Amino acid sequence: MINLEFNQNEDLNKLAVAELRSRLKKVYAGGGGNAAEKQKAKGKLLARERIAYLLDDNKPWLEIGALAADGMYAEHGGCPSAGVVAGIGYVADRQCVVVANDATVKAGAWFPMTAKKNLRAQEIAMENRLPIIYLVDSAGVFLPLQDEIFPDKEHFGRIFRNNARMSSEGIVQIAAIMGACVAGGAYLPIMSDEAMIVEGTGSVFLAGSYLVKSAIGESVDNEMLGGATTHCEISGVTDYKQPDDKACLDSIRNIMGMLGKPSDAGFDRIKAAPPKLDEHEIYGILPSSREKPYDTREIIRRLVDDSAFEEYKALYGQSIVCGLGRVEGWAVGFVANQRKVVKTKKGEMQFGGVIYSDAADKAARFIMNCNQKKIPLVFLQDVTGFMVGSRAEHGGIIKDGAKLVNAVANSVVPKITIILGNSYGAGNYAMCGKAYDPRLIVAWPSAKIAVMGGAQAAKTLLQIQTASMKAKGAEIDGSTEEALLKTITERYDEQTTPYYAAARLWVDGVIDPLDTRKVIAMGIEAANHAPIEKRFNVGIIQT
Repeated sequence: MINLEFNQNEDLNKLAVAELRSRLKKVYAGGGGNAAEKQKAKGKLLARERIAYLLDDNKPWLEIGALAADGMYAEHGGCPSAGVVAGIGYVADRQCVVVANDATVKAGAWFPMTAKKNLRAQEIAMENRLPIIYLVDSAGVFLPLQDEIFPDKEHFGRIFRNNARMSSEGIVQIAAIMGACVAGGAYLPIMSDEAMIVEGTGSVFLAGSYLVKSAIGESVDNEMLGGATTHCEISGVTDYKQPDDKACLDSIRNIMGMLGKPSDAGFDRIKAAPPKLDEHEIYGILPSSREKPYDTREIIRRLVDDSAFEEYKALYGQSIVCGLGRVEGWAVGFVANQRKVVKTKKGEMQFGGVIYSDAADKAARFIMNCNQKKIPLVFLQDVTGFMVGSRAEHGGIIKDGAKLVNAVANSVVPKITIILGNSYGAGNYAMCGKAYDPRLIVAWPSAKIAVMGGAQAAKTLLQIQTASMKAKGAEIDGSTEEALLKTITERYDEQTTPYYAAARLWVDGVIDPLDTRKVIAMGIEAANHAPIEKRFNVGIIQT
């Protein structure tokens, strides 16, 4: 299999992964060395140190939204990782969600993307009925942007609504007040099931000492107003007083170790096995260009246990590959776009990345089968959209596409989406994009996410812009048009990168392709905590 093209692909994809690691290293530094030293001088662990101490050794950690807010808020000094670290890990052998404010970033203040990321962490906990642990250390809402975080449905207040909903549904919430906890943010830990506070550094109050002085004229320091002694001995607001960060985290581990065993959804799992084919070969199989074809089956065989893949309707609807396999022992149904150009039995050519009517029909029926068998679904996206033209329209592409979208939207088994390459237009929707509630959605560095491909979009935008300029009396010559096209293309291409998507939490993260098995396995394990209560409606895919 290895040849010159393979080697070129491998080099490019390894460089892309190196860029990913470089970006992550930068955001892992949070607010930088000086800010970190200030936190340590107060006797505090940093956010990532707290999480590392809390989590079980030798167990995987799946960070969510590490690149959130990347490149955003430059006028305010930036907000690495949206000022909060979140993910799925294991505490005392229990899988859970952990959320930790990073006080090195604007004292842990809440930016709009901070709220969005916290809501995503809560959504994961709620969908999968996972316990959630909050390590609170925040100065409250970032006031210059208060209008973008305070009043709307998916803003700051939604977090407390979720606290209440999770409590009513029996989803365990444990909060540790390890620094400042101010104003509306004070409700988050106190609406949790149990709250502990670190003596000397933790504080929680609706209004700090300066605001109290301004509002009612009372002079009081923050420790007396809302410190550990006040809330553990006088108000009873907090449940446990701890001497330092490590003691506080030890207490959380102790509580987590006593939780009762959860019910499960009953997804099938056997002993895990690595793929027989080398996973590293994915780097060489995935083309250096998003337009080049490749056989998606070769990717799947390097993701599944023993490289064993049972393909469904292999010779029908070949622009989508469907089939069963196992990932880390878990039974999985794959729905993947086929990028290889294939010739059908009718002598027709089907082009890579395009969804045809027969493929949409096949995928919808396969999704139904997986729902009946209680098998989780994994979508591998590399899609340019649905087939267009008179032949496709006469063949009912809209009807068959609607069947697929219906099946994806109404599926009751958990869905996990991996964006390998292109993710364009309605193809993004049909292949379970963010709008269709995948339990997890991640992208490879090779991903492109947009309403259409860059070349087509740039030419369309150029036509619109030049027409507007001409209508205002401007003269457009060839060089001006070429310069405009270059500017438009660069801007559009920047907006289609996986990093642009990750910064806005359109995806939960950008991952090394070699981490794909971990994402799938941890996602299904999380989903297995939530028994399925609804039934899939078979009628939605009937002709």
